[in-house]
Amino acid sequence: MIKREELGKIYCTKDIDSYENRIQNLIKNFKNTFKNENKISLFSAPGRTEIGGNHTDHQHGCVLAASVNLDVIAAASLNGANEIRVQSEGYPLDVVNINELSPDKSEYNQAKALIRGVCAKFKELGCEIKGFDCYTTSNVLKGSGLSSSAAFEVLIGNVINGLFFENKISDVEIAKIGQYAENVYFGKPCGLMDQMASSVGGIISIDFNDTENPIIKKVDFDFTKTGYALCIIDSGADHADLTDEYAAIPYEMKKIAKHFHQDYLRDVKKEEFIKAIPELRKLAGDRAVLRALHFFNEDERAIEEAKALENGDFDKFLKIVKESGYSSYMYLQNVCVCGSSKEQAVGIVLAMCDELLKDKGAYRVHGGGFAGTVQAFVPQEILDSFKENIENIVGKNNCHILSIRPVGGIKL
Repeated sequence: MIKREELGKIYCTKDIDSYENRIQNLIKNFKNTFKNENKISLFSAPGRTEIGGNHTDHQHGCVLAASVNLDVIAAASLNGANEIRVQSEGYPLDVVNINELSPDKSEYNQAKALIRGVCAKFKELGCEIKGFDCYTTSNVLKGSGLSSSAAFEVLIGNVINGLFFENKISDVEIAKIGQYAENVYFGKPCGLMDQMASSVGGIISIDFNDTENPIIKKVDFDFTKTGYALCIIDSGADHADLTDEYAAIPYEMKKIAKHFHQDYLRDVKKEEFIKAIPELRKLAGDRAVLRALHFFNEDERAIEEAKALENGDFDKFLKIVKESGYSSYMYLQNVCVCGSSKEQAVGIVLAMCDELLKDKGAYRVHGGGFAGTVQAFVPQEILDSFKENIENIVGKNNCHILSIRPVGGIKL
Protein backbone atom coordinates (compact mmCIF):
# COMPACT_ATOMS: atom_id res chain seq x y z
CA MET A 1 0.00 0.00 0.00
CA ILE A 2 1.08 3.60 -0.61
CA LYS A 3 3.19 5.23 2.12
CA ARG A 4 1.52 7.46 4.69
CA GLU A 5 3.55 10.54 3.77
CA GLU A 6 2.54 10.14 0.12
CA LEU A 7 -1.13 10.00 1.12
CA GLY A 8 -0.63 13.20 3.09
CA LYS A 9 0.78 14.96 0.02
CA ILE A 10 -1.95 13.70 -2.29
CA TYR A 11 -4.81 14.69 0.00
CA CYS A 12 -3.22 17.85 1.45
CA THR A 13 -3.74 16.74 5.04
CA LYS A 14 -2.07 15.51 8.20
CA ASP A 15 -5.13 13.43 9.06
CA ILE A 16 -3.81 10.37 7.23
CA ASP A 17 -5.61 7.73 9.30
CA SER A 18 -9.00 8.47 7.75
CA TYR A 19 -7.59 8.06 4.24
CA GLU A 20 -5.85 4.80 5.14
CA ASN A 21 -9.14 3.52 6.58
CA ARG A 22 -10.93 4.54 3.39
CA ILE A 23 -8.50 2.48 1.30
CA GLN A 24 -8.76 -0.52 3.64
CA ASN A 25 -12.56 -0.37 3.37
CA LEU A 26 -12.24 -0.17 -0.41
CA ILE A 27 -10.18 -3.37 -0.49
CA LYS A 28 -12.56 -5.10 1.91
CA ASN A 29 -15.58 -4.16 -0.21
CA PHE A 30 -13.82 -5.32 -3.37
CA LYS A 31 -13.16 -8.75 -1.88
CA ASN A 32 -16.68 -9.06 -0.47
CA THR A 33 -18.23 -8.09 -3.80
CA PHE A 34 -16.18 -10.14 -6.25
CA LYS A 35 -14.57 -12.98 -4.24
CA ASN A 36 -11.54 -12.31 -6.45
CA GLU A 37 -8.24 -13.52 -4.96
CA ASN A 38 -5.96 -12.12 -7.68
CA LYS A 39 -3.52 -9.27 -7.05
CA ILE A 40 -5.30 -5.99 -6.35
CA SER A 41 -4.14 -2.65 -7.77
CA LEU A 42 -5.33 0.71 -6.41
CA PHE A 43 -6.07 3.87 -8.39
CA SER A 44 -7.26 7.43 -7.75
CA ALA A 45 -8.61 10.29 -9.88
CA PRO A 46 -9.50 13.70 -8.40
CA GLY A 47 -12.40 16.04 -8.91
CA ARG A 48 -11.58 19.43 -10.32
CA THR A 49 -12.43 23.04 -9.76
CA GLU A 50 -12.70 25.42 -12.69
CA ILE A 51 -11.04 28.65 -11.62
CA GLY A 52 -11.29 30.61 -14.86
CA GLY A 53 -12.68 30.11 -18.35
CA ASN A 54 -16.36 29.30 -17.83
CA HIS A 55 -17.53 27.48 -20.99
CA THR A 56 -14.48 28.45 -23.04
CA ASP A 57 -12.95 25.01 -23.57
CA HIS A 58 -15.49 23.75 -26.10
CA GLN A 59 -14.69 26.77 -28.28
CA HIS A 60 -10.95 25.93 -28.17
CA GLY A 61 -10.33 28.74 -25.68
CA CYS A 62 -8.23 29.07 -22.53
CA VAL A 63 -9.03 27.91 -19.01
CA LEU A 64 -7.54 27.89 -15.53
CA ALA A 65 -8.37 24.85 -13.44
CA ALA A 66 -7.12 22.72 -10.57
CA SER A 67 -7.53 19.27 -9.12
CA VAL A 68 -9.01 19.12 -5.60
CA ASN A 69 -8.59 16.79 -2.64
CA LEU A 70 -11.84 14.93 -3.30
CA ASP A 71 -11.50 11.87 -5.51
CA VAL A 72 -12.86 8.59 -6.76
CA ILE A 73 -10.71 5.59 -5.87
CA ALA A 74 -10.70 2.05 -7.22
CA ALA A 75 -9.48 -1.42 -6.38
CA ALA A 76 -9.08 -3.55 -9.52
CA SER A 77 -7.95 -7.06 -10.41
CA LEU A 78 -8.01 -9.40 -13.41
CA ASN A 79 -10.94 -11.85 -13.41
CA GLY A 80 -10.04 -14.26 -16.24
CA ALA A 81 -13.36 -13.63 -18.02
CA ASN A 82 -14.40 -11.71 -21.13
CA GLU A 83 -16.19 -9.05 -19.18
CA ILE A 84 -15.46 -5.99 -17.11
CA ARG A 85 -17.41 -5.72 -13.88
CA VAL A 86 -17.45 -2.35 -12.14
CA GLN A 87 -19.23 -1.91 -8.83
CA SER A 88 -19.53 1.76 -7.96
CA GLU A 89 -20.52 2.07 -4.31
CA GLY A 90 -24.23 2.82 -4.00
CA TYR A 91 -25.04 1.97 -7.61
CA PRO A 92 -25.97 -1.19 -9.56
CA LEU A 93 -23.18 -3.39 -10.94
CA ASP A 94 -22.04 -2.41 -14.45
CA VAL A 95 -20.99 -5.25 -16.75
CA VAL A 96 -19.30 -4.67 -20.13
CA ASN A 97 -18.37 -7.45 -22.58
CA ILE A 98 -14.86 -6.70 -23.87
CA ASN A 99 -15.86 -8.06 -27.29
CA GLU A 100 -18.79 -5.63 -27.60
CA LEU A 101 -17.36 -2.12 -27.54
CA SER A 102 -19.51 -0.26 -30.06
CA PRO A 103 -21.57 2.74 -28.87
CA ASP A 104 -25.05 1.88 -27.62
CA LYS A 105 -27.57 4.73 -27.46
CA SER A 106 -29.62 2.82 -24.89
CA GLU A 107 -26.69 3.34 -22.49
CA TYR A 108 -26.63 7.14 -22.78
CA ASN A 109 -26.14 8.85 -19.40
CA GLN A 110 -25.02 5.59 -17.75
CA ALA A 111 -21.63 4.78 -16.21
CA LYS A 112 -21.56 1.62 -18.32
CA ALA A 113 -21.31 3.81 -21.43
CA LEU A 114 -18.23 5.59 -20.08
CA ILE A 115 -16.54 2.26 -19.30
CA ARG A 116 -17.31 0.94 -22.78
CA GLY A 117 -16.11 4.14 -24.45
CA VAL A 118 -12.81 4.28 -22.57
CA CYS A 119 -12.16 0.61 -23.36
CA ALA A 120 -12.97 1.11 -27.04
CA LYS A 121 -10.49 3.95 -27.43
CA PHE A 122 -7.73 2.07 -25.58
CA LYS A 123 -8.31 -0.94 -27.85
CA GLU A 124 -8.10 1.36 -30.87
CA LEU A 125 -4.72 2.55 -29.58
CA GLY A 126 -3.42 -1.03 -29.50
CA CYS A 127 -4.15 -2.02 -25.92
CA GLU A 128 -5.13 -5.68 -25.37
CA ILE A 129 -7.91 -5.41 -22.82
CA LYS A 130 -8.82 -8.38 -20.65
CA GLY A 131 -11.62 -8.89 -18.18
CA PHE A 132 -11.27 -7.29 -14.76
CA ASP A 133 -13.23 -6.56 -11.62
CA CYS A 134 -13.27 -3.05 -10.18
CA TYR A 135 -14.81 -1.56 -7.04
CA THR A 136 -15.01 2.22 -6.78
CA THR A 137 -15.99 4.69 -4.11
CA SER A 138 -16.18 8.45 -4.48
CA ASN A 139 -16.39 11.54 -2.32
CA VAL A 140 -16.63 13.78 -5.40
CA LEU A 141 -20.16 15.09 -5.07
CA LYS A 142 -22.34 14.24 -8.06
CA GLY A 143 -23.71 17.38 -9.70
CA SER A 144 -21.30 19.53 -7.70
CA GLY A 145 -19.41 21.14 -10.54
CA LEU A 146 -16.39 19.14 -9.39
CA SER A 147 -16.82 16.84 -12.40
CA SER A 148 -17.55 13.44 -10.92
CA SER A 149 -18.07 11.98 -14.40
CA ALA A 150 -14.68 13.23 -15.63
CA ALA A 151 -13.00 11.83 -12.52
CA PHE A 152 -14.66 8.46 -13.20
CA GLU A 153 -13.48 8.50 -16.83
CA VAL A 154 -9.94 9.38 -15.78
CA LEU A 155 -10.05 6.65 -13.13
CA ILE A 156 -11.11 3.95 -15.61
CA GLY A 157 -8.44 5.22 -17.99
CA ASN A 158 -5.79 4.85 -15.30
CA VAL A 159 -7.04 1.37 -14.40
CA ILE A 160 -6.75 0.15 -18.00
CA ASN A 161 -3.46 1.99 -18.55
CA GLY A 162 -2.01 0.43 -15.40
CA LEU A 163 -3.36 -3.11 -15.76
CA PHE A 164 -2.87 -3.65 -19.49
CA PHE A 165 -0.77 -0.95 -21.14
CA GLU A 166 2.28 -0.45 -18.89
CA ASN A 167 1.20 3.17 -18.36
CA LYS A 168 2.14 4.02 -21.96
CA ILE A 169 -0.67 6.55 -22.31
CA SER A 170 0.06 10.07 -21.02
CA ASP A 171 -2.13 12.06 -18.64
CA VAL A 172 -3.14 14.31 -21.53
CA GLU A 173 -4.13 11.36 -23.72
CA ILE A 174 -6.16 9.79 -20.89
CA ALA A 175 -8.09 13.07 -20.64
CA LYS A 176 -8.84 12.96 -24.38
CA ILE A 177 -10.03 9.35 -24.06
CA GLY A 178 -12.39 10.40 -21.28
CA GLN A 179 -13.80 13.21 -23.40
CA TYR A 180 -14.33 10.80 -26.31
CA ALA A 181 -16.22 8.38 -24.06
CA GLU A 182 -18.46 11.15 -22.71
CA ASN A 183 -19.21 12.65 -26.13
CA VAL A 184 -19.67 9.49 -28.20
CA TYR A 185 -20.79 6.83 -25.71
CA PHE A 186 -22.39 8.79 -22.86
CA GLY A 187 -24.20 11.15 -25.23
CA LYS A 188 -23.18 14.39 -23.53
CA PRO A 189 -21.37 17.14 -25.45
CA CYS A 190 -18.45 18.41 -23.37
CA GLY A 191 -15.13 20.18 -23.68
CA LEU A 192 -11.83 18.83 -22.45
CA MET A 193 -11.18 20.93 -19.37
CA ASP A 194 -12.79 18.63 -16.79
CA GLN A 195 -10.87 15.56 -17.86
CA MET A 196 -7.61 17.47 -18.31
CA ALA A 197 -7.71 19.04 -14.84
CA SER A 198 -8.48 15.68 -13.22
CA SER A 199 -5.89 13.76 -15.21
CA VAL A 200 -2.95 16.20 -15.09
CA GLY A 201 -3.51 17.63 -11.59
CA GLY A 202 -2.34 20.71 -9.68
CA ILE A 203 -3.18 24.23 -10.88
CA ILE A 204 -2.99 24.31 -14.65
CA SER A 205 -3.63 26.78 -17.42
CA ILE A 206 -4.75 25.16 -20.65
CA ASP A 207 -4.90 26.61 -24.14
CA PHE A 208 -7.14 24.46 -26.33
CA ASN A 209 -6.42 26.24 -29.62
CA ASP A 210 -4.89 22.98 -30.87
CA THR A 211 -7.10 20.37 -29.24
CA GLU A 212 -4.84 17.53 -30.35
CA ASN A 213 -1.90 19.17 -28.59
CA PRO A 214 -3.28 21.58 -25.98
CA ILE A 215 -0.74 23.82 -24.31
CA ILE A 216 -0.71 22.89 -20.63
CA LYS A 217 1.23 24.91 -18.10
CA LYS A 218 1.54 24.29 -14.39
CA VAL A 219 0.93 27.48 -12.44
CA ASP A 220 3.31 27.82 -9.51
CA PHE A 221 1.18 29.37 -6.80
CA ASP A 222 0.52 28.42 -3.17
CA PHE A 223 -3.07 29.18 -2.16
CA THR A 224 -2.33 28.36 1.47
CA LYS A 225 -0.30 31.57 1.80
CA THR A 226 -3.07 33.92 0.62
CA GLY A 227 -5.18 33.98 3.78
CA TYR A 228 -8.19 32.81 1.76
CA ALA A 229 -10.14 29.57 1.63
CA LEU A 230 -11.57 27.92 -1.48
CA CYS A 231 -15.23 27.10 -0.87
CA ILE A 232 -17.53 25.11 -3.12
CA ILE A 233 -21.15 25.70 -2.12
CA ASP A 234 -23.80 23.18 -3.13
CA SER A 235 -26.94 25.08 -4.09
CA GLY A 236 -29.17 22.07 -3.47
CA ALA A 237 -30.18 21.77 -7.13
CA ASP A 238 -28.68 19.10 -9.36
CA HIS A 239 -27.82 18.48 -13.02
CA ALA A 240 -30.65 16.04 -13.73
CA ASP A 241 -32.38 16.57 -17.09
CA LEU A 242 -30.24 19.59 -17.98
CA THR A 243 -28.35 18.08 -20.92
CA ASP A 244 -30.26 20.25 -23.41
CA GLU A 245 -29.38 23.41 -21.46
CA TYR A 246 -25.68 22.52 -21.52
CA ALA A 247 -25.75 21.49 -25.18
CA ALA A 248 -27.35 24.81 -26.19
CA ILE A 249 -24.28 26.79 -25.12
CA PRO A 250 -21.75 25.28 -27.56
CA TYR A 251 -24.49 25.03 -30.20
CA GLU A 252 -25.25 28.75 -30.03
CA MET A 253 -21.59 29.74 -29.90
CA LYS A 254 -20.83 27.59 -32.94
CA LYS A 255 -23.78 29.15 -34.76
CA ILE A 256 -22.10 32.53 -34.34
CA ALA A 257 -18.75 31.10 -35.48
CA LYS A 258 -20.30 29.65 -38.64
CA HIS A 259 -21.31 33.14 -39.75
CA PHE A 260 -17.57 33.82 -40.05
CA HIS A 261 -16.96 30.47 -41.79
CA GLN A 262 -15.33 29.03 -38.68
CA ASP A 263 -16.19 26.04 -36.53
CA TYR A 264 -15.21 27.64 -33.21
CA LEU A 265 -15.25 31.13 -31.74
CA ARG A 266 -11.53 30.93 -30.97
CA ASP A 267 -10.92 31.41 -34.70
CA VAL A 268 -13.15 34.49 -34.91
CA LYS A 269 -11.77 37.97 -34.26
CA LYS A 270 -13.66 39.88 -31.58
CA GLU A 271 -13.55 43.09 -33.63
CA GLU A 272 -15.29 41.39 -36.56
CA PHE A 273 -17.86 39.90 -34.19
CA ILE A 274 -18.68 43.32 -32.68
CA LYS A 275 -19.19 44.85 -36.13
CA ALA A 276 -21.52 42.02 -37.13
CA ILE A 277 -23.77 42.11 -34.03
CA PRO A 278 -26.81 43.65 -35.80
CA GLU A 279 -26.76 40.87 -38.39
CA LEU A 280 -25.94 38.17 -35.83
CA ARG A 281 -28.94 39.11 -33.68
CA LYS A 282 -31.22 38.30 -36.60
CA LEU A 283 -29.31 35.18 -37.57
CA ALA A 284 -28.75 33.50 -34.20
CA GLY A 285 -30.78 35.48 -31.65
CA ASP A 286 -29.74 37.76 -28.81
CA ARG A 287 -28.79 35.03 -26.35
CA ALA A 288 -26.31 33.51 -28.79
CA VAL A 289 -24.75 36.96 -29.30
CA LEU A 290 -24.43 37.52 -25.56
CA ARG A 291 -22.92 34.08 -25.05
CA ALA A 292 -20.37 34.72 -27.78
CA LEU A 293 -19.42 38.05 -26.18
CA HIS A 294 -18.91 36.18 -22.91
CA PHE A 295 -16.53 33.81 -24.65
CA PHE A 296 -14.30 36.54 -26.09
CA ASN A 297 -13.94 38.30 -22.74
CA GLU A 298 -13.77 35.16 -20.60
CA ASP A 299 -11.03 33.70 -22.77
CA GLU A 300 -8.88 36.74 -22.03
CA ARG A 301 -9.78 36.63 -18.34
CA ALA A 302 -8.51 33.05 -18.01
CA ILE A 303 -5.14 34.15 -19.37
CA GLU A 304 -4.99 37.20 -17.10
CA GLU A 305 -5.92 35.13 -14.02
CA ALA A 306 -3.00 32.79 -14.62
CA LYS A 307 -0.65 35.75 -15.07
CA ALA A 308 -1.92 37.34 -11.85
CA LEU A 309 -1.21 34.17 -9.87
CA GLU A 310 2.22 33.75 -11.44
CA ASN A 311 3.01 37.35 -10.47
CA GLY A 312 1.70 36.84 -6.95
CA ASP A 313 -1.01 39.48 -7.42
CA PHE A 314 -3.89 37.77 -5.62
CA ASP A 315 -5.98 40.95 -5.37
CA LYS A 316 -5.98 41.28 -9.15
CA PHE A 317 -6.83 37.60 -9.45
CA LEU A 318 -9.88 38.04 -7.19
CA LYS A 319 -11.03 41.05 -9.19
CA ILE A 320 -10.96 39.01 -12.40
CA VAL A 321 -12.79 36.10 -10.73
CA LYS A 322 -15.66 38.46 -9.83
CA GLU A 323 -15.75 39.79 -13.38
CA SER A 324 -15.99 36.20 -14.61
CA GLY A 325 -18.94 35.58 -12.32
CA TYR A 326 -20.78 38.67 -13.52
CA SER A 327 -20.24 37.69 -17.14
CA SER A 328 -21.52 34.15 -16.60
CA TYR A 329 -24.69 35.50 -14.99
CA MET A 330 -25.40 38.35 -17.43
CA TYR A 331 -24.02 37.16 -20.77
CA LEU A 332 -23.50 33.39 -20.68
CA GLN A 333 -26.75 33.00 -18.71
CA ASN A 334 -25.92 29.66 -17.08
CA VAL A 335 -27.15 30.52 -13.59
CA CYS A 336 -30.89 29.95 -14.09
CA VAL A 337 -32.79 27.66 -16.43
CA CYS A 338 -34.66 29.75 -19.00
CA GLY A 339 -38.28 30.23 -17.92
CA SER A 340 -37.77 28.92 -14.39
CA SER A 341 -39.07 31.51 -11.93
CA LYS A 342 -39.61 29.33 -8.85
CA GLU A 343 -36.26 27.51 -8.83
CA GLN A 344 -33.15 29.68 -9.03
CA ALA A 345 -30.96 28.04 -6.41
CA VAL A 346 -27.61 29.09 -7.87
CA GLY A 347 -28.81 32.70 -8.08
CA ILE A 348 -29.80 32.60 -4.41
CA VAL A 349 -26.34 31.35 -3.41
CA LEU A 350 -24.63 34.05 -5.49
CA ALA A 351 -26.83 36.71 -3.88
CA MET A 352 -25.93 35.48 -0.39
CA CYS A 353 -22.22 35.43 -1.25
CA ASP A 354 -22.58 39.05 -2.31
CA GLU A 355 -24.32 39.91 0.96
CA LEU A 356 -21.78 38.10 3.14
CA LEU A 357 -18.54 38.98 1.35
CA LYS A 358 -19.33 42.54 0.20
CA ASP A 359 -16.06 43.83 -1.29
CA LYS A 360 -13.98 40.97 0.16
CA GLY A 361 -13.06 37.82 -1.73
CA ALA A 362 -14.82 36.68 -4.89
CA TYR A 363 -17.58 34.34 -6.02
CA ARG A 364 -18.94 32.91 -9.29
CA VAL A 365 -21.06 30.13 -10.72
CA HIS A 366 -18.91 27.02 -10.82
CA GLY A 367 -18.63 24.61 -13.74
CA GLY A 368 -21.44 23.95 -16.19
CA GLY A 369 -23.99 26.01 -14.30
CA PHE A 370 -27.81 26.00 -14.17
CA ALA A 371 -27.65 23.87 -11.02
CA GLY A 372 -24.94 22.53 -8.76
CA THR A 373 -22.42 24.80 -7.12
CA VAL A 374 -20.94 28.23 -6.57
CA GLN A 375 -17.23 28.85 -6.04
CA ALA A 376 -16.13 31.41 -3.46
CA PHE A 377 -12.76 32.66 -2.26
CA VAL A 378 -13.35 33.60 1.37
CA PRO A 379 -10.98 35.41 3.79
CA GLN A 380 -9.93 33.04 6.55
CA GLU A 381 -10.89 35.53 9.27
CA ILE A 382 -14.57 35.36 8.27
CA LEU A 383 -14.62 31.74 7.04
CA ASP A 384 -16.47 30.32 10.05
CA SER A 385 -19.21 32.95 9.97
CA PHE A 386 -19.46 32.71 6.17
CA LYS A 387 -19.90 28.95 6.32
CA GLU A 388 -22.49 29.21 9.10
CA ASN A 389 -24.53 31.87 7.32
CA ILE A 390 -24.41 30.32 3.87
CA GLU A 391 -25.37 26.90 5.28
CA ASN A 392 -28.36 28.55 6.93
CA ILE A 393 -29.57 28.99 3.34
CA VAL A 394 -28.34 25.81 1.60
CA GLY A 395 -28.29 23.37 4.51
CA LYS A 396 -25.64 21.99 6.84
CA ASN A 397 -22.46 20.52 5.31
CA ASN A 398 -23.17 22.03 1.90
CA CYS A 399 -20.32 24.55 2.04
CA HIS A 400 -17.22 22.50 1.26
CA ILE A 401 -13.79 23.86 2.17
CA LEU A 402 -11.29 22.29 -0.24
CA SER A 403 -7.59 22.12 -0.98
CA ILE A 404 -5.75 22.03 -4.30
CA ARG A 405 -4.42 18.51 -4.87
CA PRO A 406 -0.91 18.52 -6.41
CA VAL A 407 -1.34 15.37 -8.54
CA GLY A 408 -3.94 14.08 -10.99
CA GLY A 409 -4.96 10.53 -11.89
CA ILE A 410 -2.54 8.01 -10.41
CA LYS A 411 -1.92 4.45 -9.34
CA LEU A 412 -1.71 4.43 -5.54
